[in-house]
Formats: sequence, C-alpha cells, structure tokens
Amino acid sequence: MIWLPRWFLLLLACAANAAAARLEVLDVPGATLRGNPLGDPAQRRVAIVTPDDAKANAAKALVIYLPGWGGSSEDAISGGSSSWFAGAVEELARAGIRVRLAVVDGRSRYGGSQFLNSSATGRYADYVADEILPLLKPEPAQRSIIAGHSSGAYGALLLASSRRELFHAVVALSPDSDFEVTHKPLVQQPAIRAVKPDDLEAAVAPVGKARLPEDGMARLVLGLCANYAPSEGKPGRFEWLYDARGEWRQDVWQRWLDLDPLTLVKRRKDAFTPEQRIYLDGAEHDEFGANIGARKIHEVLRERKSAVTFSESPGHHSDHLQKRLVRGVKWVLEKR
Repeated sequence: MIWLPRWFLLLLACAANAAAARLEVLDVPGATLRGNPLGDPAQRRVAIVTPDDAKANAAKALVIYLPGWGGSSEDAISGGSSSWFAGAVEELARAGIRVRLAVVDGRSRYGGSQFLNSSATGRYADYVADEILPLLKPEPAQRSIIAGHSSGAYGALLLASSRRELFHAVVALSPDSDFEVTHKPLVQQPAIRAVKPDDLEAAVAPVGKARLPEDGMARLVLGLCANYAPSEGKPGRFEWLYDARGEWRQDVWQRWLDLDPLTLVKRRKDAFTPEQRIYLDGAEHDEFGANIGARKIHEVLRERKSAVTFSESPGHHSDHLQKRLVRGVKWVLEKR
C-alpha cells in the first residue's frame, strides 16, 4: 500500500469537491426586438452558467450580466468551461455562493445598444427586463442582480433604476458615466468631426446597403448617438453631434448628458430604493476614465445613505473582470 500524507489527501478531496461550471444555451425569440429599425437579428441566445456539483439544486441568486460594447453571450458560449464567466461561477461556488449567471446578447449594427430603448436601434431595455428575466423564471424569494461591464454596466445602472421592482442589486464594473469628463474629449476628436452627412446616410441605410466608417472611434460614437439621441418620429435615424458645417450641437450633447448615470443620480433622489444594493467599480488606470464617474456616483449615493460601495481595481478598463465580478457579487449578497 502506498502511503500518502494527510495534507495531500485533503488537497485531493478539495479538488474533487470543487464546483465545476455547467453551460446551458437558451434561444430567446426576441419578441421585443422584432421589427427593430436596423434589421438586426431578433432571435438570439443567452448563455446560462451554473455550478455543476452535488449542491447544484441549492438556492441560487440570478445574475444577469450585460457585456461591454461589442461583447455578447456568444463569448461565454464559445469559451465554454474555459471562459472567465465559468471561472467566476466556480470561484463563487467555492466561497459557498451559488449563482445562475446569464450572459445577454445586446449587440446592434453599430456594436452595442447600451441596453436602452431607442427608436434608432431597438427595445433593448425591454428585451432584458420583459423577455430575458421572465424566461429565466426567478423564484419570488430569489434575489435578481443586474451586472455588467463598461457599456453593460451603464445599462445595468439604468435598468436597476428604471426597473427597481425587478432588480434587488446592481454590480457596475467601469460604467460609462460622467460624460463631460470621460466622453466629451472622445466625441470632439478630429475623426468624429470629420463624419459627413453622407457618412450618416450610409450608416442608417437598409440591411445590405449600410456602410459604417472605417475609424473605430467614429463607429462607436455613431452607435452611442443612435442610442442617446434618436430622431423623434424617424425610426432608425438619430441626431448627430455636429451640423452640416461641422459646428458643435449643444442640444444633442445635452441629450447625452440627460442619459448620463451621474446626471440621473444627481437629479433623482429616488434613483434607487433604500433596499437596493449598489456596487460600483473602476480600474485604477482606466484609459476611458470610467473610474472617475463611478467614484462620483458613489459619493452622491453615499451622502444619501444608500447601500452603496466603490472599489478601485488595479489595471486597465477591461482587466481582471472575473475577480471584479466575483467581488461585486459577494458584496451585494453578503448578509447585512
């Protein structure tokens, strides 16, 4: 008989009991996205990652995760058990916290939807709240958390505020916010000023004929304008930040500011309920400055005695997302 030290046997036991992750893929009909003005696919997939262990039937909190610009559920599906989403579920399970993590596809022609309802892109807020959430059938007593990164964290904050009865908590990692500081320098770059009326017409053209600018920042700002400043009564169209002469349009920029989460919490003392828990996160060296807005939102909410915290992580905008999500979910689920 081979003798093995006790510490080695304990290590083997822990490894055997470690919670692996199981991936389930659901087709979402997309009734809320049907007939969207861009002709983007209505039917999409949601990736659901859960612990696959002996306690798989234990009560789980539901975490709906909204990816950043250009990301989607397909990232979790293609990564399978090797994705960082699976890693987050496993890490939480090892800490005794079992969650169902549902990763959503909110892409549009431009790359992202900000998870807003816009007549220029589609009803992406309704898609999450009225279609994805009921499909997952959370139990009445189960906590539903809306989480996301970057554009997805922006959407998570606005959904947690506008659908307060549905989401008990929000985990916002590097959320788009404080647009005057973080976004204005981007939208005043030469590549954005160089976008002409013909470029705008090409961008909103029907499927198969549409053409987007080659410059990545110009494509991003086009998409953000479509989400923040849709043209009233003109499906698929939106107001651009510059007029035909290249002059800045402050009225359009104000529409952006009106949808800035920092503006929202400053204007509305009831932006979140006292019962909601709000986890805000920023990266120390965020190249987009998202940590600045997250910290300011935290300061406003903290003064109102909200259940809020802010954590600044090392690295850049998209670094260490697994650890950051795990830390946020742990905080919003901890006992008070």
